[in-house]
Amino acid sequence: CNGKNELCYGRGPGYPDEFESTRVIGNRQFLKARDLFDSASEEIQGKIDYRHTYLDFSKLEVKVSTSAGGQQTVKTCPAAMGFAFAAGTTDGPGAFDFRQGDVKGNPFWKLVRNLLKTPGKDQVECHSPKPILLDTGEMKEPYDWAPAILPVQMIRIGQLVILCVPGEFTTMAGRRLRDAVKTVLTSGNSEFDKNIHVVLAGLTNSYSQYITTFEEYQIQRYEGASTLYGPHTLSAYIQEFQKLAMAMIANKEVPTNFQPPDMLDKQIGLLPGVVFDSTPLGVKFGDVNSDVPGNSTFNKGSTVNATFYSACPRNDLLTDGTFALVEKLDGNNNWVPVYDDDDWSLRFKWSRPARLSSRSFATLEWTVPEDAAAGVYRLRHFGASKPMFGSVRHFTGTSRAFAVR
Repeated sequence: CNGKNELCYGRGPGYPDEFESTRVIGNRQFLKARDLFDSASEEIQGKIDYRHTYLDFSKLEVKVSTSAGGQQTVKTCPAAMGFAFAAGTTDGPGAFDFRQGDVKGNPFWKLVRNLLKTPGKDQVECHSPKPILLDTGEMKEPYDWAPAILPVQMIRIGQLVILCVPGEFTTMAGRRLRDAVKTVLTSGNSEFDKNIHVVLAGLTNSYSQYITTFEEYQIQRYEGASTLYGPHTLSAYIQEFQKLAMAMIANKEVPTNFQPPDMLDKQIGLLPGVVFDSTPLGVKFGDVNSDVPGNSTFNKGSTVNATFYSACPRNDLLTDGTFALVEKLDGNNNWVPVYDDDDWSLRFKWSRPARLSSRSFATLEWTVPEDAAAGVYRLRHFGASKPMFGSVRHFTGTSRAFAVR
C-alpha cells in the first residue's frame, strides 16, 4: 500500500461491484447453512433454560492466574479506545495514517485528544499497553460515550448452549470462553454430558466493540485497541459466564444489581432533517423522467430501467412496503407484483442533481432473471415527498409496459 494505511482496502469476490460481492457472500453462507441443515444427524433434546444479568464492566474485580501458579485480583477499566482503533482494518481503513500495532501514540493526536478528555494516571495504567486515543468511559457529555453496564446471557436448548455476548470476540477469545463454560457444565454431577455444543452469539442485546485475548491485547492491533475495558476484559467475561453456568447447574437465580440507563429521551441526531422536496414546473412526484422505450422487448439477463422524479427516501422508509416493484400483467388485465426491492434482480437508486438541490430522482433497474416468466411487465416506484409547509405526501409512478420473452 506504498506505506499508507488509507490505501489498504479489502476486495470482495465481486470486486469492483459491491452489490455483487454482497450477493456472492450471502449466497455462499446460505448454501453452507442449507448443507449443514440437510446433513444434520443429531436431534436436540432436553430442557430449555436461561440465565441473564447486567454487569458494570468498567470496574469488575477479576481473579486471574499468575505465572507462579497462584491467583491475583485485577480490575477492568472504564472504557477507552486506543490509537490503533483509528487505523481501522482492510474492511475500512482509517484516515491520517494511524497504524495498527501502535503502543506509543502520537504527540499531535494526544494533544487533540486532550482537548476532549485527558485520561488520568490510573486510567492510563489500567489500559496499558494501550495508548488511549479516546477516553470514552470518562466522557459523559451530552451522555456516556461508551456503555459501562452490559447484559450477559446464557441460553440452553437441550444439549445446545448459546453464550450471548454484547460484542465481537476474536476467534481465540471465543474459543477460550466456550471451553471455560463447557468445562463448568460437564464437571462433577452436572446433568450435562460430554455431548454438549457451546456456541457464541455475538453482538447480542448491546454492543461494546471487540474482545481479544490478553496476548492479542498486548499487540494492540485494531481489535486490541477496540477492546474497551482493558487487558482483562476477556477474563471478566469468562469469570461471569462461569457464574451463569454454575447457577444453571444448581438451578439458582442470578441477581441483577444493575440496569442500563434509559437514553430514549436523550438521543441526538446529527443528520439534518429533510427541508422540502420539489419538482420542476408542470412535473409531479412520480412522473417519469426517463422511461422504458416504447414497444420494447427484453431477453432474460438484460436490464430494464426507468427514472422517476422522486423525493428523499428518509421522508418514509416504507418498512412495511417497498420503493420499487416489478409488476406483471395477468390474464385478467390486472397488474400483479412479482419482484420488489428485496430481490437481487431489482435495484432502487436515489440521487440528487446537485448536493443542496431540493429535487431528486429514483432510478429502478431490473435485470430480468433467467427464471422470469415471459409476458408483459412494468416498473413502479413508490415514495413520499415533504412540502415546505404541511405533512408528508405519498406518491407512486409507473413506467411504460414492456415485454419479456
